[in-house]
Amino acid sequence: MAEFVKLNPSEVKFLHEQNPDLVSYNVEFAEVTGGTFWKAYTPEQIAGTEDFYVEPSADGIAAMYKDLMQVYPPVDLYNPKLRKLTKDLGTCWCRVSGTWATKTYYDFDGEYAPGQVPEGYLNVLTKEQWIGVLDFVRDCGLKLKVSVANCPGLHSAEEPWPSHEAEKLFKFSKEYGVPIMAAEFANEPNMLEDTGFPKGYTAAHYRRDADLFAKWLKENYPECLYVGTSDTGGADVVFGKPNQGGGGVEQIARESATADELLNGLEMPLDVFSYHYYNGISDRLASVMPNGHWDASEANSEAFLDTAMSFCRAYIPYRDKYAPGTEMWVTESGEAGGGGSTWSSTYLDVLRTLNELGGFSALTKGVIFHNTLTASDYAYLARFVHDPRPNFFAVKLWIELMGTNVYASGEPVREGAHVYVQSYKKDATKKCYLIINNSETETTTVDVPNDGLIWVLNGKDGVKRATVMTLNGRDLVLGENWELPDLSGAPVAAGKVELAPMTCTFLVV
Repeated sequence: MAEFVKLNPSEVKFLHEQNPDLVSYNVEFAEVTGGTFWKAYTPEQIAGTEDFYVEPSADGIAAMYKDLMQVYPPVDLYNPKLRKLTKDLGTCWCRVSGTWATKTYYDFDGEYAPGQVPEGYLNVLTKEQWIGVLDFVRDCGLKLKVSVANCPGLHSAEEPWPSHEAEKLFKFSKEYGVPIMAAEFANEPNMLEDTGFPKGYTAAHYRRDADLFAKWLKENYPECLYVGTSDTGGADVVFGKPNQGGGGVEQIARESATADELLNGLEMPLDVFSYHYYNGISDRLASVMPNGHWDASEANSEAFLDTAMSFCRAYIPYRDKYAPGTEMWVTESGEAGGGGSTWSSTYLDVLRTLNELGGFSALTKGVIFHNTLTASDYAYLARFVHDPRPNFFAVKLWIELMGTNVYASGEPVREGAHVYVQSYKKDATKKCYLIINNSETETTTVDVPNDGLIWVLNGKDGVKRATVMTLNGRDLVLGENWELPDLSGAPVAAGKVELAPMTCTFLVV
């Protein structure tokens, strides 16, 4: 049924002020050092004209996916196109972490030849590579967040975590003039040994070591925010389809811990409460975790779009219990764990991305770190060539238009009418609405109370899985010298406005 939305900007209820850095992102440690990651999908798989399937194997995940992985060289953080487009997104947080970070040795003195790795570690970070990160962060006006090593090369499970490796990273960064401004102890600690921790590591070991890290951090770098736990699933949080049991890391991890087990008993208070969220499991993992995977035909469904808010609502009680009064940071977010699904680089994922920003912003104050900036099938920018994907332009518009005052729209979320409202960034006396019509067949009618501006996003030629997005009918592609296309809105008169199916619309009144 077609939906009707009446805008009442003068009557909306103020909720809270949002963190201006809501839109942030990850640069994975594996991108910095070079490392193994998923091979990219083919153009046919992205378009949905070629099926993607992996036969389950009794020999485990590694055997199943060995032919789907490849070793990538380090990302060139000095690339002028990458630098230019990063600056176009503006100031925000940049998280350099990931599971790779847990197992990385900081070889700042050149102890090891290229390709050599000390025992108990998986990879090596050179001083030159870290300088590349620090130069990138400083040049692009970013704030740096990290996690630290905690692996068998550093200590055993029964030995307390030592700070000497972390001290190398923090001290060098500060002396270089780019201090680390936020840190989590580890990436996805609920996976325990499978995240890279020492053999036999338990939740109790984690609590011991996280407290040691936090005490060391506050004694030596008190200006740095302590963020945690950045886990990816509690006892009541699952990836995928909740009504079918979903899927969580406990299905593939040898051992796992709940959020309660990681948090209950920590002595050191968190400055920021954090968790990881993905809507589901990518095509690559679908055959072993079928209930965690969403098909592209479900990507505009109410259940799929509610997943981000479901995660947030599930984690708010943990935050209120263990870190009351802190912000909520989603330190990894994206369409699907396992590198993203075949359609995550297309317009179809814009509905999820903008709905996540709007829904999360209405629920709480915090930051969402999209995974990743430029390395994966769900990255804002394509790997190597750094061409912007539809999500890049979608979040660019959010950053340009949405102010920090968040209001209740007064409209229940329903198919055809996901309505969110914040102040207009360029004029706080006005309101900026985001209206997502996720219906594939019905037009949504909006009653606009006064003249304003409108930005309508759609897949090129109305194609859901288009790799090019349009704005008010204009293709969003880079111009000469990587200049951004025209992102201006169009005038809209007071009265009834029709929003076509599968469109995302910003409307300022």
